[in-house]
Amino acid sequence: MSQSTTRRDIADLKPGERLEDQVFRIAQKDLRTTSNGSLYIHAVVADRTGEMLARMWQATQEMYDSMPEGGFLRFRGRVENYKGNRQFIIDGMRAVEAETIDPLEFLPASERDPDEQWEQVVAILRTIENRDLLALIGKFINDSTFVSRFKLAPAAVQMHHAYLGGLVEHTCNLLRLAEVVCPLYPRVSRDLILAALFLHDAGKTRELAYDTNFEYTNEGQLVGHITQCVLWIHEKCRELERENNTNFPTDVEMALKHLILAHHGKYEFGSPRLPAMPEAFVIHYLDNLDAKLAMTFDAIDSDTDAQSDWTSYLRSIESRVFKPDILREDAT
Repeated sequence: MSQSTTRRDIADLKPGERLEDQVFRIAQKDLRTTSNGSLYIHAVVADRTGEMLARMWQATQEMYDSMPEGGFLRFRGRVENYKGNRQFIIDGMRAVEAETIDPLEFLPASERDPDEQWEQVVAILRTIENRDLLALIGKFINDSTFVSRFKLAPAAVQMHHAYLGGLVEHTCNLLRLAEVVCPLYPRVSRDLILAALFLHDAGKTRELAYDTNFEYTNEGQLVGHITQCVLWIHEKCRELERENNTNFPTDVEMALKHLILAHHGKYEFGSPRLPAMPEAFVIHYLDNLDAKLAMTFDAIDSDTDAQSDWTSYLRSIESRVFKPDILREDAT
């Protein structure tokens, strides 16, 4: 068994390696009981390159309590193969000095430059022709605090684009998709679609915490990103009315709010309203397309069983994913 004292990325770890002083972020933890009644810790450890199942046998409540979920520890243990996947067997753990850790090294991040993604987002939004919508969008893109959080935030805790910069990447994808789709359907309002796609997940900058772990804030649990966005739209429209001494068009505000409220598509998916405008269907299906492709590509890329043509089962799509790229493999 090889032994390592220097920090290794999770993506590079192989079964048979022994780690003596490895810092991991504790993404999840659970205290469980074996068939003979003894306690063990079932956890997920993580860094910026990925996650790995971890177990600590012969555990105690005190050991479990010493593991800060979303925090960091130094671990000693070994990497094993378990049913085709890696797992880390914890032999020991100790505290880590907070000042020695850069949390960004332990959170997954987009491979795309968030600043470049944001520039593309703004460039597309500036093509909106409706002056009222353009002024409303300006209230967001000229807010430096909002912009900095928008560029850093993940798009989700687990489902899709669940990494730093995921929100701006997802939003940029959707706006670029809209540029392709809208000309095919000239009866839909391109301006409304662009504005709604930009704002549909903007509330996640407040719904999610992403300092040391991806989790929901209290506000996220109690209010949620959809409601937060609708509140923002209402607030910004009133600001514009005070500044311009004129009423913001009621039908435009109402339509934009509907597109946000309906973008999840179904009540069982947390949608407060069902799509009731042509633009609402465009937004829902483009959003779903980008999310589903991100989830399937991630499942393929993160699957560790090279011998299987299929990934493990994904609850989010209720299926396993077929991994081979048939045409590319035929070409080779």
